[in-house]
Amino acid sequence: MLAGNAGWGRSLGFSTLTLAIVLGMLLGNTVYPPLSPVCQAGVTFSKGTLLQAGIILYGFRLTFQQLLGVGAQGLLSAVFMLVSTFLLAFLLGRWLKLDRQSAVLIGAGSSICGAAAVLATEPVVKAKAEQVTVAVATVVIFGTISIFLYPAMNALHLWPFSGQAFGIYIGSSVHEVAQVVAAGKAISAPVADAAVTTKLLRVMLLAPFLLLLSAWWNRRSSTSTTGSQRQPITVPWFAFGFIGAALFNSLHLLPASAVSLLLNLDTLLLTMAMAALGLTTHLRTLRQAGVKPLILGSLLMVWLVVGGGLFQWLLALSSLSHRM
Repeated sequence: MLAGNAGWGRSLGFSTLTLAIVLGMLLGNTVYPPLSPVCQAGVTFSKGTLLQAGIILYGFRLTFQQLLGVGAQGLLSAVFMLVSTFLLAFLLGRWLKLDRQSAVLIGAGSSICGAAAVLATEPVVKAKAEQVTVAVATVVIFGTISIFLYPAMNALHLWPFSGQAFGIYIGSSVHEVAQVVAAGKAISAPVADAAVTTKLLRVMLLAPFLLLLSAWWNRRSSTSTTGSQRQPITVPWFAFGFIGAALFNSLHLLPASAVSLLLNLDTLLLTMAMAALGLTTHLRTLRQAGVKPLILGSLLMVWLVVGGGLFQWLLALSSLSHRM
């Protein structure tokens, strides 16, 4: 957590979660294997219970009042980019013959909020630790590229919009919250404000996304089984906790110090979950994953940059026509 909060980490857009999984992988492939029989119960607890508790507390990062700042344009952008990016990830995953869990995880991370979305999606699709790690690595790589790409596009005036519209563009198409902050602040404070607010809208959509994904995943799983045996229904109850935390936070009943404490606890829980995933990830399995996840991630990034820009351009044209 200290490394993630350091100035160099924030400036590069590396979140605490990213650093935790890297450190976990380093230890998991060196000193952890002999200790795994003793530590396995705690690692499993971190990947399960602590992860879901962390996702619930993630809701305290949001208030509905914040989301009103970007209005309909921000909401339309967030919904459009989420839906289109995730559907594209699923279709491209089938085309690449990538396993379904990996495609869904990479799609969730690219379309919503990076590593946190990958972690939240993992229990719904029952993914393996290696699949989660590959998905996190993929969204981190391309999200990091975005930190430098978006300010460069703004400086070169590659899109016919600027100011708040460019902030909404960043918030609706960059992977991680930390990366959105870094890219927005590299341009200006107003752009960063619009970018972060739009990003929070995408994060808010995590809960309905998980509920819809769970229903769809269960239906596909039950139809793929033979005979009369039915798959048990998996409901991501922590998604309701996430919504409840955001609603409660919107009432401003807690003092700022208490909310700050909850956010620090949330970061700690998610960091422990990420580190646990790293500990159980083996490099040989990552090598077996090959280049397909990277191809999928790169194609999705092209869509986020180009599709997100075109959508903002169309919204700008629509707004201009209404004024005339």
